[in-house]
Amino acid sequence: MDNSPLQVLTVPTAPYPDQRPGTSGLRKRVFVFQSRRNYLHNFIQSIFSSIDLRDRQGSTVVVGGDGRFFNQTAIEVIVQMAAANGVGRLIIGHHGIMSTPAISCVIRKYKAIGGIILTASHNPGGPDGDFGIKFNTANGGPAKEAVTNKIFQISRTIEEFAICPGLRVDLLTLGKQTFDLENKFKPFTVEIVDSVESYANMLRNIFDFAALKELLSGENHIKIRIDAMHGAVGPYVKRILCEELGCPANSAINCVPVEDFGGQHPDPNLTYAADLVDSMKDGQYDFGAAFDGDGDRNMILGKHGFFVTPSDSVAVIADNIFCIPYFQHTGVRGFARSMPTSAALDRVAKATKIELYETPTGWKFFGNLMDAGRLSLCGEESFGTGGDHIREKDGLWAVLAWLSILAARRQSVEDILKDHWLKYGRNYFTRYDYENVDIDAACEMMEDLELMIADKAFVKQRFAVEDKIYQVEKADNFEYTDPVDSTISRNQGLRIIFSDGSRIIYRLSGTGSDGATVRIYIDSYEKEQIFEDTQVMLAPLATIALKISQLHHRTGRCGPSVIT
Repeated sequence: MDNSPLQVLTVPTAPYPDQRPGTSGLRKRVFVFQSRRNYLHNFIQSIFSSIDLRDRQGSTVVVGGDGRFFNQTAIEVIVQMAAANGVGRLIIGHHGIMSTPAISCVIRKYKAIGGIILTASHNPGGPDGDFGIKFNTANGGPAKEAVTNKIFQISRTIEEFAICPGLRVDLLTLGKQTFDLENKFKPFTVEIVDSVESYANMLRNIFDFAALKELLSGENHIKIRIDAMHGAVGPYVKRILCEELGCPANSAINCVPVEDFGGQHPDPNLTYAADLVDSMKDGQYDFGAAFDGDGDRNMILGKHGFFVTPSDSVAVIADNIFCIPYFQHTGVRGFARSMPTSAALDRVAKATKIELYETPTGWKFFGNLMDAGRLSLCGEESFGTGGDHIREKDGLWAVLAWLSILAARRQSVEDILKDHWLKYGRNYFTRYDYENVDIDAACEMMEDLELMIADKAFVKQRFAVEDKIYQVEKADNFEYTDPVDSTISRNQGLRIIFSDGSRIIYRLSGTGSDGATVRIYIDSYEKEQIFEDTQVMLAPLATIALKISQLHHRTGRCGPSVIT
């Protein structure tokens, strides 16, 4: 056996112009990574080169993914390039799989300089699906814009990358593996860790596991149905909810990670988690939840498939926050929501006199507030909810938060929601997604729309639908000045705010890999009519939103791909 040090090579390459990370990293079709020479290598080198050499030398980096197709191939390359770029230790999830919340937890626990997360989140997987690479920094959260811009600039001029092609790592065996490299004084270490344990330990210190165990497996236990959608969170559900908290094994479905997510779209909403919704309808389960591919998003359901919007979910958790022992100890520093998310959380913040922050879409904005000690709980309408225990949204944390509320209040999900609406009124909320729209048509529509709403004559304009009249009070392109570091984020979504507080918002999404996704968000507050159908209540505003944008005419679409 050859024990000589492994060779480190410098390989010439040519740049690609399209490696700009979006709000959730670089996402492309799998075939882009497979067919374009050194496409993966260029981006990984750009990540390492964005880190100062002094910080990189001997550092610790965490690596894991959601188990989708190309995950193992990418990890092999990352290991070889990390070694060649002076990283001292890699911590990798068993089998290369680790949920995004767990990676954030492990980065913080081991004081790593960052983590490389291999996921395209809720996008489809498999050879014909999507693949993604996201870089999280030392706080455990997504890299800020200054960092992703630096990565992009490096990727546009890259001429070479460093790699140790002979290095082979065993992802199946827990423990440390060491490798001697030429011209390196210290060996390079790869540590394969149990993907669940650090994260589970963290949750044990946040929630009352004894109370949750009583709720889930005690004498008067509730019945739950959890769908991991063949993503990374499956092993966490099995270990924590079933083995530790006592749920029957058949409570959890689709818990084995699969490279193509079983041919399904790992997106926890009413469209793509329809099997879970259907299984809830007959009333045999009291509580249901689904997660996306990498385990950071969640959907909450009550008996008979009663749907809790993500906007309502974070508001209910905020109103019942002291059902969670962690917040009894830390107190509550602030609440936050992304701009498109309904204003339900605002009403709780006002009643409890807790500071409320409205940020652009993207968890990095929440992370900055958390690092400054200003934020405890936050959420996005795109099925993301989380606390300041890590710097990512956290699907399983949100489920345990809801179960903690059920354990304390001993009411159904539906009754808790209805009580909340009676107390605060209800924000009816919906989102229309128009996926894979021609990008030029989408951009032109948004540009024309911005010109229209920027005209001073647009404010005070009235729109009548049936017996309802809406008057425009404010219209703008949302701009955010970070209260911590005063950085300004512009062009974060077109807002039309009416005199009754109703809102229509238009955004182009940055998380897809194909074409453009146009999103229309509609939010309307009602104090009295709180038990009506959402789509019926919002139909007048939906009509106005389509009329103003001429979306169907401009994009050739007669209806949305997904309604949530």
